[in-house]
Amino acid sequence: MNFTNKNVVITGGTTGIGLATAKAFINAGANVWITGRNSKNLQNAAAEIDSTKLRTVVSDTANLADISILEKAIADSGEKLDILFLNAGIGIFTPIEQATEAEFDAQFNTNVKGHFFTLQKLIPYLANGAAVVFTSSTVATASNLGTSIYSATKGALNKIAQIAANELADRKIRVNIISPGPVQTPGLEYAVPPEAKAYLASATALQRLGDADEIAKTVLFLASDAASFITGTEIVADGGYLNYGLK
Repeated sequence: MNFTNKNVVITGGTTGIGLATAKAFINAGANVWITGRNSKNLQNAAAEIDSTKLRTVVSDTANLADISILEKAIADSGEKLDILFLNAGIGIFTPIEQATEAEFDAQFNTNVKGHFFTLQKLIPYLANGAAVVFTSSTVATASNLGTSIYSATKGALNKIAQIAANELADRKIRVNIISPGPVQTPGLEYAVPPEAKAYLASATALQRLGDADEIAKTVLFLASDAASFITGTEIVADGGYLNYGLK
């Protein structure tokens, strides 16, 4: 796919799916902004990508003031955005009986409020015909133990994306959702122990974890002209996780 001179913003672009997607867009010719919560992670990502087409912005999606910093960076560039990939997210997996208010607020602030207000603030900078992609998760549909808060954030995110697709349709802006299953990323390493990773791999029809590059390819498809008649849709990339065993 060719994204020559297209302008892309990726929130949470320093590791995992965000980093893989930034690389993929740059390799396809795009100019890419990535955000991250701290400058060190951004510097590491920039060194790994090593491209003049990359720009970085220190911006915590959970913080409205930081979202304004991203907005200002885009405004100052004078560029219109062709693609917005709302990818930043955190997951804390705790049973309902043990979950804390801090865990609840942290996940909703990043996964829901952050995406909502990033989209809101960047709508004026989206080109007509632009593409917006939200990173959700199969947990929005599944009912796994210990995922009540995280799953609720992703369910909320899906509904926001579907309504945004309708509200932005008059400008031919397409809004879609990518819902990965278990993917090998630093976030997964942090969130679950090794035995849980092994279980997640065994719970997919393909009997393995996904790779961040595989998710990136799906994001690029949704952002491309090949998906020009797709909007308000959730694409599940989970190796058969949701349907495995339901034969």
